[in-house]
Amino acid sequence: MGRDTDGGNLQSVNRALLALELIAEAGQLGVTELGRRLDVHKATASRLIATLAGRGMVERDPITEKYRLGFGLIRLAGAAMASMDIVRIARPMLEDLADRTRETVNLGVLSGDAVVYIDQVTGTRSIVAVSWVGRRTPLHCTSNGKVLLANVGQAERARLLAHPLARETRSTVTDPATLESQLEEIRRRGYASTMEELEEGLNAVAAPIRRADGEVVAALSVSGPAFRMRPVDLPRVGRLTMEAAGAISRRLGYVERRRPAAG
Repeated sequence: MGRDTDGGNLQSVNRALLALELIAEAGQLGVTELGRRLDVHKATASRLIATLAGRGMVERDPITEKYRLGFGLIRLAGAAMASMDIVRIARPMLEDLADRTRETVNLGVLSGDAVVYIDQVTGTRSIVAVSWVGRRTPLHCTSNGKVLLANVGQAERARLLAHPLARETRSTVTDPATLESQLEEIRRRGYASTMEELEEGLNAVAAPIRRADGEVVAALSVSGPAFRMRPVDLPRVGRLTMEAAGAISRRLGYVERRRPAAG
């Protein structure tokens, strides 16, 4: 394999993927055999397998001392399948919400340190149809992102917010304390709203989608021009979005557990 302009990074990626394919085909492989099949020195194969093991992609069998595929791959495959299932299950609710609000409806998931949009339905009021599907946007200045941030664990949230928050517009919240206060309000209220924080003239609301165990796996948003989605309109659109997100969550097996009334 040739080296690329990044000093062999592409070659390393190719070797890692090939190693996973070889282990999948064989069921288990030792370091020496893996090196032979990859046509690399045993020391190189050892470093490669150590990296994959450190990420949970492979694991060592304590009896044979050979390596097999790890649960990290199952987690990645599960996330991919979940995203595809959510798109299929959620599509009717996205269409209904777009009909009711006449604005653009998006479905977003957490990917690394950003929101990635995996489906969209354009409302009848939209003059120019701009597709957000596949687009990555920051977490701290989008309604979808704030919903996802509000519902991850404290340690993960701290990791995601460890770097300075980029100012996208004059309205972007860049103070971590202010953002944390907003996230607490989102958890209490049940939906997030942004007013011209990602783009000038664009407002949005979003609500969480939960799977059967209650974990938030996606966010459902409605966005539109600020002159149509005015601050006074956001609570109403927020309620409609929560209703649609709740319907999707129920289709994913989530059952809301209501707190008993105080005696």
